[in-house]
Amino acid sequence: MPHSADLIAQRLAAAGCRHAFGIPGGEVLAVMDALDRAGIRVLLARHETAAGFMGEGVHHHDGVPAILVATIGPGLANAVNVIANAWQDRVPMVVLTGCVSTDESHAYTHQVLDHVKLVEPVAKAAFRVGDGMAAMLADRAVAIATEGRPGPVLLDIPIDVQTREQPAPPPPRAPAPAATGPAEGPALDEARSWLAEARRPLVIAGLDAPNQGAEAAVADFCRRFRAPLITSYKAKGVLPEDDPLALGGAGLSPRADRHLLPLVAASDCVVLAGYDPIEMRIGWRDPWPEGARVIDLPAVAGGHDMHRARLLFPGDIAAGLAALGRGVEPRETWPEGEPAAARAALRAESRLDEDWGPAAVVDALRRALPRDAVVTTDSGAHRIVLSQLFECHRPRGLLQSTGLCTMGGAVPLAIGRKLAEPERAVVATVGDGGLEMVLGELATLRDLRLALPILVFADAQLGLIELKQRSSQLPNLAVDFGATDFPAVARALGGEGVAVRDRAALARELEAALARDRFTIIAAEIGRRAYDGRI
Repeated sequence: MPHSADLIAQRLAAAGCRHAFGIPGGEVLAVMDALDRAGIRVLLARHETAAGFMGEGVHHHDGVPAILVATIGPGLANAVNVIANAWQDRVPMVVLTGCVSTDESHAYTHQVLDHVKLVEPVAKAAFRVGDGMAAMLADRAVAIATEGRPGPVLLDIPIDVQTREQPAPPPPRAPAPAATGPAEGPALDEARSWLAEARRPLVIAGLDAPNQGAEAAVADFCRRFRAPLITSYKAKGVLPEDDPLALGGAGLSPRADRHLLPLVAASDCVVLAGYDPIEMRIGWRDPWPEGARVIDLPAVAGGHDMHRARLLFPGDIAAGLAALGRGVEPRETWPEGEPAAARAALRAESRLDEDWGPAAVVDALRRALPRDAVVTTDSGAHRIVLSQLFECHRPRGLLQSTGLCTMGGAVPLAIGRKLAEPERAVVATVGDGGLEMVLGELATLRDLRLALPILVFADAQLGLIELKQRSSQLPNLAVDFGATDFPAVARALGGEGVAVRDRAALARELEAALARDRFTIIAAEIGRRAYDGRI
């Protein structure tokens, strides 16, 4: 008869999972063995947070839940950051841990802490797997992780339960029926009348649009009704950003907000398509006037108080957009051309034509990559510049932590994404402080033999925090550090490395890195205070 660990592994494999990431520990060896025998490849990371981001990177290709394996005590404690990230960034994830047996849990204390209580505040659900519960809870974990607004679920499996034989379970439950659009009725009729009357319609799309696969629906709606589109950073590319209707990403840039927020306030019909304000800074609180015509199509209702919409239709975003537009005749919009003017102003302020600096690095990167490339970025000043200036031509073309905004995610995200689709051009972008947090994952890159360029915005300081210190008239404190020789680090860990200080060298080295059969660090040395006036 199968063991509990076997049943969990088989159910995860049946859900489509093919990769698991983590660090071994004695309490999860049986779980890892079961995953391997079920056809799920178990891969070693150098830190549990990085392992979770690798799983997320795979998820953005195959759409199934990420699997993170963490051992007892310190293993799971290390993983809390990436579990919280999955919770706030709406990433489906199944976290597998091992714990001491029930009869030992009140006497044996070495490395023991309550895994369920630790994770509960930052997860959709957390379960301790008891005898006879393995298959049921594995099915439940997948369902909870993926339905509605996705997120992480913990399965904490006592060591004795992992290897205990179990009777054959019932077959996996049938998937839940697909969500439908809003029901016909007065509310939907009113929403359609708003859209039909609108001369200045505007769409704001958020991370739940790509989460639900509603990218094409958003793009089609915008084009049909001639509605310009603002996206959150994680929804960039749902409409190719070289489309005249695309106004780019919003989230953390006050400079961009000066052009985008007036459009939101001026719109006579704002449609929110999977928009989740967890990605937005405080400047996006109540961005439209009281009583404005706002139609909200979220994945689920509630969960925040950042804004209020007069009409709310939670559920399937694509079906909601289709229902909203049914029977509505398109018309000419924005007769004064304000969105085009805002798009032009954003471009004029971009500095993409500068000789050298953060914008020049972004421009060179975009020119070096094919349209369908995937770029990951870390938290920091470079991320804000990149998120505003890097043109995405496909959904999920720019991956990052947006809800939690944690550092250390870009390199492991890129590892997972490249592992899932080796033929895809994938590049990680990171600040020098962020890269120093995850240098161990360069060894993971070496061992996986992944050809991955890592582009470092090297300014020898925590640029965003230093800028905030100065703007707050606070002394410079704990934000500057020495210049690491990243090319030497890369070579020591089995890759290639080079430092660049101009556009021509960066273009040349990006081309070489994309053709190489191993990882490359390109340190773009932009100097301190390089982000002044850019964010």
